[in-house]
Amino acid sequence: MISDPAISDAVSADRIGAHVRALEGVRHPVAAPEALERAADYLSDSLRALGYEMSEHRFPDNGGTFRNVIATRPGLRSPEERVAVLAHYDTVACTPGADDNASGVAVLLELARVLAPLSFERTVHFIGVCLEENAHDDDSCSGTRGSLALAAHARDNGWDLAAVLVLESVGYAGEGVLQAVPTGVPIPVPKIGNFIAVIGNERSRELSDAFVRALERQRVDLPHVELTVPGNGELLPDCRRSDHAPFWDQGFSALMLTDTTNFRNPNYHRPTDTLATLSLEFAAKVCHATAGAILELAKITG
Repeated sequence: MISDPAISDAVSADRIGAHVRALEGVRHPVAAPEALERAADYLSDSLRALGYEMSEHRFPDNGGTFRNVIATRPGLRSPEERVAVLAHYDTVACTPGADDNASGVAVLLELARVLAPLSFERTVHFIGVCLEENAHDDDSCSGTRGSLALAAHARDNGWDLAAVLVLESVGYAGEGVLQAVPTGVPIPVPKIGNFIAVIGNERSRELSDAFVRALERQRVDLPHVELTVPGNGELLPDCRRSDHAPFWDQGFSALMLTDTTNFRNPNYHRPTDTLATLSLEFAAKVCHATAGAILELAKITG
């Protein structure tokens, strides 16, 4: 297996920052459709340049057609078994979206670069999904439309998804950051926002434990809080607010990895969500930990 220092040395906070800088700006189907398309192209071009097989999952929405960008490294021994990493590339209409969610996309791209030289037993996907953000203020279920379409596609086509890891806003953290807690969370949560939250449902408990094991095995200096919610998170709706939830609903094991967004970041969905506010070192540690999890889940070959 690739050594711990090799991953740590390979992950670059500067490259993550460069990706955030390239993506930063409103990326919205109505307010900035051209920028939304440029973001999809940026994902596709960056992943293709790393040697991945590229495809698109197109889906209709509100009279238009949108795309989830899929990079694939076929598995060598069990290609029918799949591990997927997702991040959404769209924003709400009023924010440059550096944390939400250029940070997740940037970490996904850096993961793909670090892991590009390796081969795996299982197929690995890196997927940029569209239309995660809610279109209607009065309907919290009107978002995650790209992942809704993708999860249904995966189920309808018999994908054997062993794991789905969703990178949702992973760049805002620090020792001076105050942490709030959603109502009903049944575990202790630190008052300082310096940790990554690892959120899964009961079906995903083994996946959540595998991520934490990988984080500890890689010796990443990254505080973490692991939360397992009952069912599909219906009793804790704040834990369903990203692209993992449609995969839960389709019966797949999925995790959300998050800095907890508005429970920590005062710039959430505001014009002030910029690169200058982020901790790229924190994002790099999330990248390192997630790379370790993929090594374990996809099973590196010699």
